[in-house]
Amino acid sequence: MSFVFGMHIMEGFLPMKWAALWSIAALPFIIAGCRQIAGVVREEPKLLALLAFAGAFVFVLSSLKMPSVTGSCSHPTGVGLGAILFGPGAMVILGMIVLLFQALLLAHGGITTLGANVFSMAIVGPFVAYGVYRLMSKLGAPQGLSVFSGAALGSLITYLVTAAQLALAHPAEVGGFYASLVKFAAIFGVTQIPISIAEGLLTVMVMNLLMAYSRDEIESLSLLRNGGSIHVNN
Repeated sequence: MSFVFGMHIMEGFLPMKWAALWSIAALPFIIAGCRQIAGVVREEPKLLALLAFAGAFVFVLSSLKMPSVTGSCSHPTGVGLGAILFGPGAMVILGMIVLLFQALLLAHGGITTLGANVFSMAIVGPFVAYGVYRLMSKLGAPQGLSVFSGAALGSLITYLVTAAQLALAHPAEVGGFYASLVKFAAIFGVTQIPISIAEGLLTVMVMNLLMAYSRDEIESLSLLRNGGSIHVNN
């Protein structure tokens, strides 16, 4: 059951109508993400290495399954870093590739549930991370706090969306969707809140390293503005 209650919804756990619905919902974001990545690569080919690093960061962090006292498992998502660097559209594609490889190579997630997992981790997570980061930056928050808030909340909201997806597909006999949502959210919450905080801190550390050693690449993304704070231009 740990795979059922992990962030990646396991193969066969969603009824086909829900699997198809989430795949259809993810499709427009996938198309837009392909265009965004193509634009980045066309304009700045040297950013391929940084793009690959963002994808590897997602793969490694989201492969770290951590047992919970509830019998579930949780893990970081890693999508906040790439969303802040490249924008959320690029992370849709990177996240989808990571989820596909994990389903095929690690039995982590599934093919029929790929659309649902993409929607929660590769769409909602990056858009929340990016939106929170930009909002904090516009409010004048320090760069580190903005990065931390975006990465941590993006990770946490991913799990809440997964809980909602599971609750929609498997409503409780008593209480329906809302009762199931509370159950799944509680299962995830035990470990995911501290994991999200840790992921936020790690993302700040990695961002600082990138700014120290890959400043030219970051500047080519037009990320550095106003004395070193990061702003993303799409």
